[in-house]
Amino acid sequence: MHRHPTAVGLRLALLGWLLLSASHAAAAEKASEGKARIRILATGGTIAGAQTRQEDSAYKAGALDVEQLIAAVPSLKQLASLGGEQVANIGSQDMNDAVWLKLARRINALLATPDVDGIVVTHGTDTMEETAYFLNLVIRSDKPVVLVGAMRPATALGADGPANLYNAVAVATHPGARGRGVLVVMNDEVHAARNVIKTNTTNVKSFESPNRGAAGLVHTGKVTWFEPVDTKHTHRSELSLEKVEKLPRVDILYAHANMSADLLEAAVKSGARGLVIAGVGNGNMSQQALEVLARAVKQGVAVVRSTRLMSGLVLRNSEVDDDKLGFVASGELNPAKSRVLLQLALTRTKDPAQLQRYFQEY
Repeated sequence: MHRHPTAVGLRLALLGWLLLSASHAAAAEKASEGKARIRILATGGTIAGAQTRQEDSAYKAGALDVEQLIAAVPSLKQLASLGGEQVANIGSQDMNDAVWLKLARRINALLATPDVDGIVVTHGTDTMEETAYFLNLVIRSDKPVVLVGAMRPATALGADGPANLYNAVAVATHPGARGRGVLVVMNDEVHAARNVIKTNTTNVKSFESPNRGAAGLVHTGKVTWFEPVDTKHTHRSELSLEKVEKLPRVDILYAHANMSADLLEAAVKSGARGLVIAGVGNGNMSQQALEVLARAVKQGVAVVRSTRLMSGLVLRNSEVDDDKLGFVASGELNPAKSRVLLQLALTRTKDPAQLQRYFQEY
């Protein structure tokens, strides 16, 4: 039977397209062999932000989704076999306990499978240090977990997000990242979640570890490691989310000259199970505040003394008699991280001596 030449041509073209597609698929599969399998979990933030005009400082956080973030850095696929998930899409000023629990449980579930070698979390910078430390305490794996953000939105002139994301994936694929706990990658530096803080409102060099220094450096995907942290974290942590449906309320109050105690009393009356004081100097505060907090401890409220200063340690029984008053000294942890640790610790105990042990070991 005579076939129309056009039909034959179409069939040959279709066959050629199928063979070419199969060839491309095979090439892609071969290219991905041996690469680390990294899952990117997006939560929003400036790294996914967009401006109305590039000359404006205002922008909308979380305007882009995870697939757009990945597509904006094509060279990521040379580093790893990637997959993306949108866990949340918020500015990190709106980060909350519910998202923390959802994010941590999803990471634990992914890392428990042999199909995922590491996790990268894109996150807003305002509370990234808190989320990183929370995950550092409850992730049950030694596989790499890396948080990354940006100080400039994705549409800005000189946006820092693409380079930060590339470096974060490079760190997550690096064998030296395993067992180091949760890490934060910003501005060519790698920081341990326990140590890092945000130090500037807008500068791209905002994230630092004042007391201990960076955990490493990463430039165009090339990683150099420094000393690892010596505190408990991730798979060595005794803290977990098992049977935890809700985290206890812990409030932070800021000490200052002429500090009154009415806000402390209000926090206790409102149901706070723990209070963290961003104290002056070595975690100090007014005599009136000390007296109110001593009464709060007797009512079963946990009290942690931290400092409003950027660096240094809050020493136990220095200036304030912690043993007598039943307080906990935060050591290296700033108020924000003290709150995170206290929330988790209170799911296990409210004994001041045991709480102090957590602050010494974590």
